[in-house]
Amino acid sequence: SRKSPHDVDEATGFGPIFEEEPLDTVYAEDSPEAKISMNCRVRANPPYVCRWWHNNWEIKLLEQPDEHYSLVGGNLVITNPDKSKHAGKYVCVAKNIYGTTISKEATVKFGYLDQFPTDEREAVYVKEGQGAVLLCAPPSRYPAEVMYRWIYNDFPNFIIPDQRRFVSQTTGNLYIAKVEASDIGNYSCFVSSPTIGKSVFSTPIPLVPQVEKEVKRYPADIRVRFPKTYALVAQNVTLECFALGNPLPHIRWRKLDADLPPNYEVSMNGALLHLINVQYEDEGSYECEALNVRGMDWYRQWLYVEGAPEWAEHINDTEKDVGSELTLSCTAVGKPLPWIRWLKDGYSYGKGELKFSSLTFEDSGMYQCIAENTWGTIYASAELRVVSCAPTFIYNPVKKILLGAENGRVVIECKPRAAPKPRFIWKRGSELLSNSSRMLIWDDGSLEILNVTKSDEGAYTCYAENDRGKSNSTGTLSITEATKITEAPSDVEVTVGESTVLQCSASYDPSLDITFIWIVNSYIINFDIDFEHYELMLNSGNLLIKNIQVAHAGEYSCTAQTIVDNVTASANIFVIGRPGPPGGVRVEEIKDTSVKLVWSLGSDHGSPLIQHVVQTRDFYALDPEDWKTAVTSPVFLDGKAEAAEILDLYPWMEYEFRVYAINELGLGHSSLPSIKIKTWDAIPNMAPTDVDGYMSLNGELIVTWTPVKPQYFFGKKFGYVVFFKPHEDKEWKWSTVADPESRRYVYKDNIIPNTEIQVKVKSYNIKGEGPYSLTKVVFSSERAPTEAPLDVYARQVTSTEALVWWVPVYQVRYWRKYDDNEAAASRVLVHGSVNQTRLENMRTDSHYLIEVRAYNGAGLGPPSEHCEMFTRRPPPSRRLRVYKYVSFTRKWLYIYWDHIYNYWNESYVEGYKVGILFRKEGERYGKLYTTGRHYIDFPMPETGDYLVEIRARCEGGDGPISQIRVQALCICFFGFNTNKLLKCLGETGET
Repeated sequence: SRKSPHDVDEATGFGPIFEEEPLDTVYAEDSPEAKISMNCRVRANPPYVCRWWHNNWEIKLLEQPDEHYSLVGGNLVITNPDKSKHAGKYVCVAKNIYGTTISKEATVKFGYLDQFPTDEREAVYVKEGQGAVLLCAPPSRYPAEVMYRWIYNDFPNFIIPDQRRFVSQTTGNLYIAKVEASDIGNYSCFVSSPTIGKSVFSTPIPLVPQVEKEVKRYPADIRVRFPKTYALVAQNVTLECFALGNPLPHIRWRKLDADLPPNYEVSMNGALLHLINVQYEDEGSYECEALNVRGMDWYRQWLYVEGAPEWAEHINDTEKDVGSELTLSCTAVGKPLPWIRWLKDGYSYGKGELKFSSLTFEDSGMYQCIAENTWGTIYASAELRVVSCAPTFIYNPVKKILLGAENGRVVIECKPRAAPKPRFIWKRGSELLSNSSRMLIWDDGSLEILNVTKSDEGAYTCYAENDRGKSNSTGTLSITEATKITEAPSDVEVTVGESTVLQCSASYDPSLDITFIWIVNSYIINFDIDFEHYELMLNSGNLLIKNIQVAHAGEYSCTAQTIVDNVTASANIFVIGRPGPPGGVRVEEIKDTSVKLVWSLGSDHGSPLIQHVVQTRDFYALDPEDWKTAVTSPVFLDGKAEAAEILDLYPWMEYEFRVYAINELGLGHSSLPSIKIKTWDAIPNMAPTDVDGYMSLNGELIVTWTPVKPQYFFGKKFGYVVFFKPHEDKEWKWSTVADPESRRYVYKDNIIPNTEIQVKVKSYNIKGEGPYSLTKVVFSSERAPTEAPLDVYARQVTSTEALVWWVPVYQVRYWRKYDDNEAAASRVLVHGSVNQTRLENMRTDSHYLIEVRAYNGAGLGPPSEHCEMFTRRPPPSRRLRVYKYVSFTRKWLYIYWDHIYNYWNESYVEGYKVGILFRKEGERYGKLYTTGRHYIDFPMPETGDYLVEIRARCEGGDGPISQIRVQALCICFFGFNTNKLLKCLGETGET
């Protein structure tokens, strides 16, 4: 019988609620633990009965005992699992007198990883300098997610991926971008399944590099290409891209039509793009580009971001009166959009939305809302209980003391607990009340009285009755004097930085307390939080607004409130300040050196706009705040301008734009940057500089130049055309150099000695050829130096730098005596007029050998004697913890920090460097101090924005920088010079 749960007084229990549900399980076929446990923990009152279902068939343990299945509490244990019998879907079903609930489906699958075939693998022969791909061909497995590594010759000598070698975690193949002679050996593919804890490896593949007399160069060739990828929102995804080539290609990533997501990382020398916590807006086409001096290759593919279902709205336990209406609905989000279906007591009960026009006791039970799409399924469970009871005011009686303001409105609530819904009757004393022009009995039982007077005072009783019984409750109504605004606030106009007072006074019943509430633009002012700008004046409702800013403009409402009634009056504050940011900045027309920019006017904040200024930032801006004032047509953009042509732009350059306005009070805030655009390409107009040349010992002509900067490429396929001819010839010989970063060209045909040769160079791109450089005359008479430099000497500067000098003459080489190969020594070329140079990027605390050779276009001279030196230990790598303190008089600023101590392998800390950087639009300068103490003080700056940088000073160099920001304060006293105050405000933006 379902009668007892319908009676409110007896309904102390509840239906089954899952606290733990079974999870998907992968069981290793050769697992030593020969059992699977499917957990199911339920809370219910009275206790529940638990049953399990497998592939839509009930497991009847009592009626049909099974040697494989057993119940431990509510958990199902499968002993000696058999793939043919026990793989599939499992659900836990819990039932008591209030209904039945079904758990989420959980799957049991059997994991395995087969062995590699034992067949011998063929050797791979490849020329030195070429790329190679060794195929893994992994064996059959489940799950498919495994980790790939490669063994070189012997286990466990695993190959460590680097810029030259890459192991794809998609295919398992080993990719070698450029084969070297040292790569000879045997390679085995090693596959590990972390899910089942098993690993296997293949028979070895011999790799035989074929040594070439001259190693050829090969263009970049992308061989690892990430497939069309589906990622789940909020998860991480990795895209693979690797290229073969000699020299080793450089890999770059980008997203078409947008920047890469903010949470991305690139690893494995560019081969892996990691997208962290992907979002729906990260969906799009991604491109990897591989580039070396021989050529470029690119590949793009689509990344789709989808999501498993998540509840936006779900059902909760509900208690409703018998005969009432009810709608049960669930809303889920996900991609693709989830569909909704319902279960009642474990059985299918419809889709979409459930509507009940008149609830009956049979509608009680456990309801489950299920949302599912291709990525998963989620459940929401709730109990619906249909009840009935006689009216009772025990839980919600009519208020005993009722107050109303004269000529106001009074609502007396009558909300007894009752099912089905009761009928209501109201009496004042013994007088039966009915609906009239002043009185109305609401559908929920409440009594409304309009324009109340003293004559309405008295005792009011609400009577409620249904077919289960009846009850009543009484309250006494008293009428008080109405609250009235006696002094209302009025509109006012103020300038930024000023203060003002809004008046607000009211009369009210002396037996009551009054409270004043101020609201600005629908925001209730909290005087404990907003005390810097707002203050409620003592013994009144007046509002003092201090140091007014543009954001304080708007409508202010004063509400005088008692426990009985309230009254409101409003006024507006108009703030005159610097302009707000223009909006909607966008580019409408794009050309090679100009664009048309359009924007909408920002707020003038009470002072007419005088001028607009457009700023640009190009692709090569080093600082995010490196904005430059643009050249525009018209040159002067007045306060009403909403468009301009931006001139003198670089062709084929990525730009973004922003706009700010000016009024009498100063510069306004800048707009948000426009979407990045790229100007059209054009013919280059810049020739290479420093064109020179010389003859090598074997008679080759070598032409050199300084490459054109990338911003002057003006288009794709940028390169150089080199022209040369003997002085007597009329026809120029020429050759193209396709590498835009190239600095030289070698003409290998012999040229007659002692010949005067003219050389010149010009640039070109896909649009055409640019101007010629100046012509340079070259003579074929130079020889390589024959004398070694003398008196080579070196000393340390920091832990990674040294100074070396000699009697003048030009190539400096340096390497670690015991750790580096001399052939791989670092090199520095120095002009012949210089007899010293700084050596950088040296290893700390190391023993170095240094040699110097003379050098010219024909080659190197003999080496000097080796100079030996030791680099210093590095400075501590830990940052200082910095603090600041401003004196009570606000005249002095104290900066202090914790001492830092060196470890045994670090340089001794000799003191500290303190740098103060002053930042202001168009200016940046600073001062540097050194101190042996751990604090320093300065006079408090009056204006500006300061950045204090502190680092440890050691014999091995300076430690890492710690920063702290200081903003000056402008303090205004009576008699303060107005111009000086405005100057102060213009620099700091604050008072």
